[in-house]
Amino acid sequence: MRRRRLLFSLLLVAAAGLGTAAVPPPGASGAAGGEATPLDRVIPAPASVRGGGAPVTLGARTPIRVPGGSGEARRIAGHLAALLRPATGLAFPVTTKSGRDGIVLRLGGSGTGGLGAEGYRLTSGGRAVTLSAARPAGLFHAVQTLRQLLPPAGRQGTRSGPLRIAGGTITDSPRYSYRGAMLDVSRHFFTVAQVKRYIDQLAMYKINKLHLHLSDDQGWRIALASWPRLATYGGSTQVGGGKGGYYTKDDYREIVRYAADRYLTVVPEIDMPGHTNAALASYAELNCNGQAPPLYTGTNVGFSSLCVPKKATYDFVDDVIRELAALTPGRYLHIGGDEAHSTGHADYVAFMDKVQPVVAKYGKTVIGWHQLTGAHPAKGAVAQYWGYDKTGTAERTQVADAARNGTRLILSPADRAYLDMKYDKDTPLGLNWAGYVGVERSYDWDPGRYLDGAPADSVLGVEAPLWSETLSTSAHIEYMAFPRLPGIAELGWSPAATHDWDDYKVRLAAQGPRWDALGIGYYRSPEVPWPAR
Repeated sequence: MRRRRLLFSLLLVAAAGLGTAAVPPPGASGAAGGEATPLDRVIPAPASVRGGGAPVTLGARTPIRVPGGSGEARRIAGHLAALLRPATGLAFPVTTKSGRDGIVLRLGGSGTGGLGAEGYRLTSGGRAVTLSAARPAGLFHAVQTLRQLLPPAGRQGTRSGPLRIAGGTITDSPRYSYRGAMLDVSRHFFTVAQVKRYIDQLAMYKINKLHLHLSDDQGWRIALASWPRLATYGGSTQVGGGKGGYYTKDDYREIVRYAADRYLTVVPEIDMPGHTNAALASYAELNCNGQAPPLYTGTNVGFSSLCVPKKATYDFVDDVIRELAALTPGRYLHIGGDEAHSTGHADYVAFMDKVQPVVAKYGKTVIGWHQLTGAHPAKGAVAQYWGYDKTGTAERTQVADAARNGTRLILSPADRAYLDMKYDKDTPLGLNWAGYVGVERSYDWDPGRYLDGAPADSVLGVEAPLWSETLSTSAHIEYMAFPRLPGIAELGWSPAATHDWDDYKVRLAAQGPRWDALGIGYYRSPEVPWPAR
């Protein structure tokens, strides 16, 4: 993988005419003192970069133009202006007037037909930087790339010269359509504001799915009219015995809206038949013996199960999926299915056979943890693989067999992509049951070749889960997610030929000042050549 990336980099530099001197030293943030950041220094790595020509200078009168733009394009332009003004100290007025200068946002038109739903083109030359896309999501992703070519927000005081964007063209589109991050709000509850903060951080790196783990043994986090005690009682605590919390329907709608404005789709998860103690404690009739267990605030797994033979169980499942599907505009609904150690295999298969059609009945596509492949995955179902490099051959083969039979895969190997794994033995947060996951280990794998026997085209994408047994604040989330999250984002977006640790760690180091400016308290891994503060 490294040799391929080195060859790719040498060819890119030669084609761009930039020479090795154009590559900034580790930690250089560019766009200050007149120095332009090379177009290939961003994360995720673009699919194609062609350098050349004079840089474009941005100054006090530079406008953001949306000539004849749709309402969506104007909204994205406003988002861009709000990001750039504090970063540069410049006004960046938004106008619908045409012109040959400024930052130009174009939606549709000639040359965008091959960019797909999320691709974009960034062209820098003359007096303008032009962002073009076929669809609004692509235009939004182009904005995220442009941000990395300019100073970090809040660091305008370090600028000592004109702002310049290097000349050339980026033509970019994602490798995978599913690029996700999961936030566990069940073990510890996170407020709407905290979830929004994480959404903003995900959007910077072109993540397009937010998987919310809404139920578990320790807490139920979504209010539903049909079973109100799920939230009011089942959501009343969390790991360690804190007060917990839950989202009202309006809260959840606000999260969905905020994510959609940043081109992320919310994927809700109700974990079943295991990981269900909060529900079992809330309603005695969901238990086979008719007796509700106490609420649970520990961290053990595998002890709870819905009562598979009971009709009440499927009334419950139907109501929960119906209400949640109605609140969720995205196509996916996650039904969990992992660590159901207290559910016999025959009962597990019977349960999944009954629940998957309910998801389809309400217009959604099933996602389940990869244990779903030990049952009968429905046509079109997606299995999320969370095993790791040392997972047994039989289990990996089971998943690969399902993939060959049409089940799509989301890859979240625990010893690569789980953001709650400790970086090393001294990490104060997180767990280590899958081992220690340093920044290089998290990045240096290929989703297309990870699971032996699974066809490359069965991989729908990647996801970086963040479980919250030990995490209870936004600062905790950020310390564990950064700097590993951008690497998973790059694996999901960028061509395999661009993946190389030695190149990536330099680009990653340059993100440090940006995170400092945004108040993101990241882990300064010794594997990364961070700039001095």
